[in-house]
Amino acid sequence: MGESRAQEPPDTAIALDIGGMTCAACAARVEKSLSRIEGVAQAGVNLATEVASVRVAPGAVRVSELIAAVEAAGYQARVHDEAAGAEALPQRADRGGAWVAGAALLALPLAAPMLLAPFGIDAMLPGAWQLLLAAPVQFVFGARFYRDGWKAARALSGNMDLLVAIGTSAAFGLSLYELLAHGDAHGGHYYFEASAVVVTLVLLGKWLEARAKRRTVDAIRALQALRPDTARVLVGTREIELPIAQVAVGDEVLVRPGERIPVDGVVLDGRTHVDESMLTGESRPVAKLPGDRVTGGAINGEALLRLRTAAVGAETVLARIIRLVEDAQAAKAPIQRLVDRVSAVFVPVVLAIGVATLLGWGLAGGDWARAVLNAVAVLVIACPCALGLATPTAIMAGTGVAARHGILIKDAQALELAHAVRAVAFDKTGTLTVGQPALLAIEPAAGVDGAGLLALVAAIQSGSEHPLAKAVAKGFAEGAAPAQSPPEVSGIRAVAGRGVRAVLRGDAPSEGSTGDAEALVGSEVWMLELGVDLRELAAAAAREQAAGRTVSFVALVSAGGGAPRALGLLAFGDALKPGAAPAVAQLRAMGVRTVLLTGDNAGAARAVAEQLGLDEVRAQVLPEQKAQAVRELRAAGGGVQMVAMVGDGVNDAPALAAADVGIAMATGTDVAMHTAGVTLMRGDPGLVPAAIDVSRRTYAKIRQNLFWAFVYNVVGIPLAALGFLSPVVAGAAMALSSVSVVSNALMLRRWRPRD
Repeated sequence: MGESRAQEPPDTAIALDIGGMTCAACAARVEKSLSRIEGVAQAGVNLATEVASVRVAPGAVRVSELIAAVEAAGYQARVHDEAAGAEALPQRADRGGAWVAGAALLALPLAAPMLLAPFGIDAMLPGAWQLLLAAPVQFVFGARFYRDGWKAARALSGNMDLLVAIGTSAAFGLSLYELLAHGDAHGGHYYFEASAVVVTLVLLGKWLEARAKRRTVDAIRALQALRPDTARVLVGTREIELPIAQVAVGDEVLVRPGERIPVDGVVLDGRTHVDESMLTGESRPVAKLPGDRVTGGAINGEALLRLRTAAVGAETVLARIIRLVEDAQAAKAPIQRLVDRVSAVFVPVVLAIGVATLLGWGLAGGDWARAVLNAVAVLVIACPCALGLATPTAIMAGTGVAARHGILIKDAQALELAHAVRAVAFDKTGTLTVGQPALLAIEPAAGVDGAGLLALVAAIQSGSEHPLAKAVAKGFAEGAAPAQSPPEVSGIRAVAGRGVRAVLRGDAPSEGSTGDAEALVGSEVWMLELGVDLRELAAAAAREQAAGRTVSFVALVSAGGGAPRALGLLAFGDALKPGAAPAVAQLRAMGVRTVLLTGDNAGAARAVAEQLGLDEVRAQVLPEQKAQAVRELRAAGGGVQMVAMVGDGVNDAPALAAADVGIAMATGTDVAMHTAGVTLMRGDPGLVPAAIDVSRRTYAKIRQNLFWAFVYNVVGIPLAALGFLSPVVAGAAMALSSVSVVSNALMLRRWRPRD
């Protein structure tokens, strides 16, 4: 049995595009409908991309069965088109904001008199005018709540849409009854303002949710944009340009200097440096020689490359990163489902109480008019105004005050989840450090002038676009004496993967060296290959390398021949951001564990960790490993520990998506900012603890608001059912609950980041 089971074919993955979903509860219903089909091993729905991923036993389920199940649940489905790429993602006209504005304009004249009444100002509009203003809000702008509420009821489940539809319909219906039965002459009270304001504010919350969902889709589009649309393919001696989809494994591809590499491949010809920071986190370009592998999406440096294609399409490293982002987004469980779960129980309970109130009063006393009013009072006080406002008002206040302090929270889900973060993983380059190499130390050999050594290297590296060459130029410009000038050099030649050599005219920066000579600047490996004696500089080099710095050696070959002589070394490193150390200290004071995840070498990672006091270090980590490391951090807390990831590059995108909360630096790439739910506008690590703190304050307000919203219902519904509350008092209690919830949320405006 064990052998046959081991040889069973793996499950087949089927992807379906789903239409008609509006909230997390919709995604849950689609998942439930698909999971019920016999032969389905697992079903998951990505609300951001509106794609359902279904794993089925081979041949056990037809695609038509899956589509039929989705349509039976009230949604649309079709087979997902992988080839369409980013263009297949949802693209809808952004009319939500206009609808919210339209509903608000109609609801404002209805709500204003309610706000002015406590001051003795009677600005109530006639009932007919209230009806004309409220009806479009209820049945045009609020039509979606009826549609989605009906879907929930048909599926025998409850959600906020159903709750809003029932509550606002009760308030609107009672008002319409009072207006038609008695008119304005009897001075009756109407509840049109309650129904209109509830619809408007819940629409606002839905609009904010839709905007957050579109941003997650933008992240995937930005990743897709890193891959060129075409490639230059070499056919015989001819060079032709082909769409990337037509390039096959084994094709030879040409990549010119400065271009983005279109495919994963192996270098056949050419020596260059490649910027792979968007994939590996390496802070400087990597030398590529014939036989080395290159990755699609990386940027070619200074030379023409001829590649043999090793992977295209879905098998490239970049495509795998995109899938990691999609999968991580689909795996998240949004906290917004809490209210939907409560509503699933709350709605049938309220309806049952309303029916019981109607029958109880009608059958016991025979006064069916009073029975109707008491039953309506139950529905009116149960109208989910405060319940609908509890979360969005706190989120709006929290995001607003955070934005004023440089914390842009683009995803309400991130704001809700960050309160429980107990571990923060940092990328190094560009996140905790400046992200650009700087000249940090010069170690001249005996008898060599340090200033002259720097001037020599500046002359040799002049005109080069290499990051280390720029660091030398900046160091020379900042440290040179006014009258000092670089020596005259000629015949500058770059040796790919090794360094630079040039002919020095005149005196060298060492005692007893005159006349023309050849100067060399490059790696330790190259120097040893050329026979340069580095023993004098060995201790200094070891010290600098232990600190995580990159070391370049300088040597001189005299015109008269003989062994090359070492002149000294230059050490380069990435300076820490000023706010990094205080940020780590604040996080530790908040009880948050700090971890460094970087693609850089172990020496550089350890040096940064020791300076900042980080709790854990993981170096030379690839993008796939970063996402796995985030999952391991969550598992270390028993699977319930919330983890935040802070990064700034494309290589951080999978980890940002896999984390419960992704935090990106605005100084980084667009992909990181699209993927993350939080962006630090100043690129200051000190804003990380501030973001967690504002989330904690906001989540506390959400819990307080939900508590008070339910208290009004728990106390008010029994009183209304027993006849102690008229619909007028019930409406007033409902309005009071809304005011208390909003007032409590607005207290967040006083929040300030800790010093």
